[in-house]
Amino acid sequence: MAQTRRVKVFDTTLRDGEQTPGVGLTKEKKLEIAHALQDLGLDAIEAGFPINSDIELETVRQIAKELDITVCGLARALPGDIDACIKADVDMIHVFISTSPQHLKYQMNKTEDEVYEMAVSSVQYVVDHGITCMFSPMDATRTGLDYLLRVCKGVEAAGASIINIPDTVGVMYPEKMRKLVADVRKEIKIDLDVHCHNDFGMAVANTLAAVEGGCDQVQVTVNGLGERAGNADLEQVVMALKMLYGIETGIKTEKIYPMSKLVERLTGIRIMPNFPIVGDNAFAHESGIHVHAVLKRAETFEPIKPEMVGAKRKLVLGKHIGIHGIDAKLKEMGIAVDGEQLREITNKVKDLGGKGKKVVEEDLVAIAQDVAGMVPQKERRVQMVNFKLASELGKKPCATVVLKVDGKVKEATEEGVGPVDAALKAIKSAIGLEDILLEEYRLDAITGGSDALAEVTITVRKGGDSTLARGVHEDVVMASVTAFLNGLNRILK
Repeated sequence: MAQTRRVKVFDTTLRDGEQTPGVGLTKEKKLEIAHALQDLGLDAIEAGFPINSDIELETVRQIAKELDITVCGLARALPGDIDACIKADVDMIHVFISTSPQHLKYQMNKTEDEVYEMAVSSVQYVVDHGITCMFSPMDATRTGLDYLLRVCKGVEAAGASIINIPDTVGVMYPEKMRKLVADVRKEIKIDLDVHCHNDFGMAVANTLAAVEGGCDQVQVTVNGLGERAGNADLEQVVMALKMLYGIETGIKTEKIYPMSKLVERLTGIRIMPNFPIVGDNAFAHESGIHVHAVLKRAETFEPIKPEMVGAKRKLVLGKHIGIHGIDAKLKEMGIAVDGEQLREITNKVKDLGGKGKKVVEEDLVAIAQDVAGMVPQKERRVQMVNFKLASELGKKPCATVVLKVDGKVKEATEEGVGPVDAALKAIKSAIGLEDILLEEYRLDAITGGSDALAEVTITVRKGGDSTLARGVHEDVVMASVTAFLNGLNRILK
């Protein structure tokens, strides 16, 4: 399906994405995401809804001031909303008003003629102020075609530069979306844009169908964030256009995975492991058949090379792993075994996985040591020299650690909401790397009683790399410290 088109990408993570239930971004977080979006290579971003509050207006204004790409502000078809966008000094104002019968009757309480006049006059108001205007007939996909075209022609004549066709409640399917955009395309000369919601899981498919129908720009959000079930996902839309359609977007695809993880961290909305392109399992392989083939030639079971989106391939240890996967993992860790030992190690790993146990690299090392005797391992870069913990009723726990990092002694003291939090913060502070993140933490009691052995399993991330690590100790804090140090030594290769 190779084509010679260039489709523009308009990101609304900072506006519609922030409307995800439970998400509230500070000015600092919005600015950090905005700069990362610019680095990604987007054509435009929707920075927010300035009329919402003074803080929102100032945040949008700061983003518009600092970025070199097109920064857009959202406004209802009301002078006050538009004035707020003007005060925010944005490059583009996105004016919207409802056009569907449902919205006119139950939300707007206005006639078609009244809405038409509001749409046209609002666009004219923006244009009269010398600002580029994008117009959205909200709930366009439930609006009669004749009225939709009437409104679109009216705002085009008033000076709009782009018309967005939003599937506001996600009720379209690809064939219908393709036809609607094609019908509008026949009548409208200015650029067309689409904004698809994911209520039926079709936002990406409908967005791609709109491109087939002739739209010039697509609206997306990082990780598919947004109202209800979210919006069309940036990662999926961009990679599908590139890999399946041969359509370029200008996006620097190698920055997609880091961008996704940044938004995941700052919004607190976790991505499902099996989420396409950027999920933890997107490039993970456990099945022996798959691993064997991928190690020979990646495209046997990978339609996209992980490096293309800034990710890395993972070989997962479990009951489905094969001998070739174990061999590759052992070599990666610098462990040498012979053929018979390799087969025995593989069988032990498969047996553990079959019992429902998550097998991490430490388990593999322990099994290899048991089967093959002492095996060479990479020297630990981070070692604990001393550890103190102080906790008093009514005060925050305080932890002091003395570490040896690459042979140099480093010390740090930190407070935390609990003793584990204080200890891990102190370790992170001592090593001095801000991009080290503790993504997951799980505590299990292995034995019974108050002196039970505690097993802590964590996921540590640094940039695009992550690793599982485990610690076992009678003391929950020491089990946590051990797990964190194990994870650090693995990821700081």
